[in-house]
Amino acid sequence: MQIQINSDNNIVIDKRKKEYFSSMIEKSLNRFDGITRIEVHLSDENSEKSGTDDKRCLLEVRMNNRQPIVVTNQSDTLEKSISGSLDKIKSKIDTILGKLRNS
Repeated sequence: MQIQINSDNNIVIDKRKKEYFSSMIEKSLNRFDGITRIEVHLSDENSEKSGTDDKRCLLEVRMNNRQPIVVTNQSDTLEKSISGSLDKIKSKIDTILGKLRNS
């Protein structure tokens, strides 16, 4: 599973944060077989201004022989926005794999 983390110009992701976020993502999604690549796009919707729910995480998961699965989530911190995206993507993957098993 390859994890790529991208951010806009308003968010600085150092090596320690990148490792932390990658570990968080891998632990959350390692139960799913067939994931080849995960792309994370982090952005700050209103840049220098502070505000609620201004950190956005777009998560794109690529699985073997499947179309990419994409979700977004916004929260007041990067950690919460990533965690919310992970909850959404796990639900979507469970639904997709459940439909495949039942067909």
